[in-house]
Amino acid sequence: MKALSWLLCVCALTACSSKPPPAEPKPPTPISTPFDTLRATEQRARDVQKVLDKAAERQRQQIDAQAQ
Repeated sequence: MKALSWLLCVCALTACSSKPPPAEPKPPTPISTPFDTLRATEQRARDVQKVLDKAAERQRQQIDAQAQ
């Protein structure tokens, strides 16, 4: 009976010990697909188009300013 009470006390104390929480699992790395390079190229083309549109707008404004 005493051994059982000692065993229960020891189990209770070990269950309450302060262990660091387990490390967070790393998120899975995205799988590279053949379409990733196409999407990247398409995004670069959009960025270049934005730059060209801004330059054209500035040029139009300069022409309008000179015409007035």
